[in-house]
Amino acid sequence: MATFKTNDGVEIFYDVQGEGNPLFMLPGWTCTTKFWRKNVPELSKRFKVICMDMRGHGQSEKVMYSHRISRYAMDIKNLLDYLDVTDVTVLGWSMGASILWSYIELFGNHRLKGLVCVDQAPLQYTGPDWAWGQKGCYDVEMFIRLCYDIKYNPRGAAEGLASACLYHTPDEKDAKFIADEISKCPPYVRIEIMRDHTNLDWRDFIPHIKLPALVCVAKHSNVFPWQGSAWVGENIPGAQIEFFENSGHMLFWEEPEKFNKVVGDFVEKINA
Repeated sequence: MATFKTNDGVEIFYDVQGEGNPLFMLPGWTCTTKFWRKNVPELSKRFKVICMDMRGHGQSEKVMYSHRISRYAMDIKNLLDYLDVTDVTVLGWSMGASILWSYIELFGNHRLKGLVCVDQAPLQYTGPDWAWGQKGCYDVEMFIRLCYDIKYNPRGAAEGLASACLYHTPDEKDAKFIADEISKCPPYVRIEIMRDHTNLDWRDFIPHIKLPALVCVAKHSNVFPWQGSAWVGENIPGAQIEFFENSGHMLFWEEPEKFNKVVGDFVEKINA
């Protein structure tokens, strides 16, 4: 089990498989590197695939402080610097995409070659000028309800998220696997990072991203209306948008063959 320590002393789990052009893959809120189990084995045949559990998540240290999007972005920089990799294509799913936007805002294109955003809208909350927020946490009242569910029924909240992330009903084994992985993230951590995540609006920054970009959009996501995720691709200059017609939020899980090919072809194209 490989770990390193961030500049504030937190032990972070990471995994590296394969050789070639580097591809860094970051999961979403409460999720772990194991969510990529249908992707890393194939992608690592073509690339050097780097995965990481965010602080408080998965196999990383369960610290009860500094759960903010910007701090998570610094953790990524710490890892890329530690591994001394350059020309990295960074891929973020859901909240992972927001963390990568924060990375680019803070550090520019430091060590980066390309960006892949997977099913994340530029902001969570709905309002007079934004109709495509997060379906289950679209305003402060719903955030409070989410906090209540996580605090008093953490396992039930994890099981609910497992169902919400998929278009097709998972079998019992998959549902348990997803809920088990989510449950590795303590309730306090789940609440605190979501508190920060839900209050950020990236619409002003996204048009200023200057990297080759691929945006993957789930047409049947129960987390975001597809228009919200597509907005990202429409507003990153020159971005490629790929729609997944038979998937929910975890499109890399429900259409893994297409996902692996689309991502792999993108990484090869920008490194040609």
